[in-house]
Amino acid sequence: MVSNNFYGRRRFLQNSAIFSTALMTSLVSDRLAHAQEETVEALVIGSGFGGAVAALRLGQAGINTLVLERGRRWPITSAQNTFATYRHPDGRAAWLSPKTVVLDEVPIDVYPGILERQDEKGISVYAGAGVGGGSLVYNGVTYQPPRELFYRVFPQEIDYDQMDKVYYPRVRSIIKPAPIPADILATKYYLSTRLFLQQAANAGLPSRLLDIAVDWDIVREEINGTKVPSVIIGEDWYGMNSGAKKSLDRNYLALAEQTGKVDILPLHIATAISEVPGYGYRVVCNQIDESGSVVATKTIVCKYLFLAAGSMGTSKLLVKAKATGTLARLNNYIGQDWGTNGDTFTIRAGYPLPTNSNLGGPATAVIQDFSNPFGPMSIELLSIWNAPDGLLALVGIGLPSAKGSFKYDPIQGLVRLTWPDNKIVGDPQLLKAAQFAYGVLDRKNALAFGKTQTTTTLGSYSPRKTKIVGGVSDTFPTFHPLGGAVLGKACDLYGRVVGYRGLYVVDGALMPGSTGGTNPSLTIAALAERCLEKIIAEDIA
Repeated sequence: MVSNNFYGRRRFLQNSAIFSTALMTSLVSDRLAHAQEETVEALVIGSGFGGAVAALRLGQAGINTLVLERGRRWPITSAQNTFATYRHPDGRAAWLSPKTVVLDEVPIDVYPGILERQDEKGISVYAGAGVGGGSLVYNGVTYQPPRELFYRVFPQEIDYDQMDKVYYPRVRSIIKPAPIPADILATKYYLSTRLFLQQAANAGLPSRLLDIAVDWDIVREEINGTKVPSVIIGEDWYGMNSGAKKSLDRNYLALAEQTGKVDILPLHIATAISEVPGYGYRVVCNQIDESGSVVATKTIVCKYLFLAAGSMGTSKLLVKAKATGTLARLNNYIGQDWGTNGDTFTIRAGYPLPTNSNLGGPATAVIQDFSNPFGPMSIELLSIWNAPDGLLALVGIGLPSAKGSFKYDPIQGLVRLTWPDNKIVGDPQLLKAAQFAYGVLDRKNALAFGKTQTTTTLGSYSPRKTKIVGGVSDTFPTFHPLGGAVLGKACDLYGRVVGYRGLYVVDGALMPGSTGGTNPSLTIAALAERCLEKIIAEDIA
């Protein structure tokens, strides 16, 4: 029998009637080579938006499920000091890095912190690390794409009406996002939001408040001084010590654990996946300590494997498995069609009036320039804690055309992402769309706000002092990595990996490089809900 010393209350399949004698016999010889091998019915790698949905729905279906998460838990403490802050960064700010990886780079202790930057060929990519994945570091923007933009990206076979009526609302019912209330918007902390909306109105561009995954009652407590300031002073990417952010560890994952069928293993990094013929999959993972050192290597066998390690993690696992032959039937779409979600970053500086751009957060409002002749563009306001007064920092999200791809390096044994060689003009249409939108804003607001200087770069806000060529940074960063195992190509329309039974992708890797001009979290979670409903009904039940 397989031991169960790793997981305490883990209800292993080998102890249930589901296991057949034949299956057990077929695994005996293989187990001799895997002394610390454990078995579980369903294994989920990653605990971000796709993994959290998978964990909850599998648990509710009565499936014994284990979730591997590379990062640690980040519980909100009564002392309100869970996270590092921009003003006082330490090891908690970055994933196993000797320096911070966003905003000003300063030396810190090496620790499995909350935010990772992966410097790939031609692009830098950010990702969250911890129980809750990207929800720990995102701005909480819960933004549904309109039908016309959804179908500019996704296959027609996905029913938008069903997404709109069933799956998007299902996610909202768990996360419970809401727009900023009027009384909070009226405070000094959100002066920049009010200016942003006024500029949209002056320019004749549609705008609205966004649904944000924060607890606005806690924000009120920040304002009145009974909670530590977090949201109101722009503390977003390192976590919110007040507890205002509705990260997944506080909703989806908490509900999953409450089913009694789901366990989460923090500080466990999946390194390799392979097929167990006639049964399922074997995953090798390293357990690390808080210095990043490996303290144990474990092997877990599962019948159903859900990949949700984020676009970068999932894609690298699959590309490695295909290249090394452990999942040799993966098709040639694996590792392809990776994109940045169409991110651009813009500074509009030179305002003669205060903007308070260093206060307030997260991104509370959006301008929807969908009639832009160069392509639709959503423009959102950012707060940057150390920004000088007199500027507005903006993120634009369009429809990207440039695509990256992953390749395995057999010499180093690593998978690397390559962005197009002509990266400076890698997506000229996207840059034109952004520049056109800001040109309209500049012209229409010149009388009211004076002449501003606008600089737009491809990618999200760049914290790195990179060379600027023609207004575009020479190494793009993105906070919205998508693709690498795209639905309808590497997977079917429900995340089933082509060529393999019981292997699924349910995270950002499933997206075709974009989620239709919007922040991706809501669409990733909604499509994961759609996938899990189908998979549980047809593949597992």
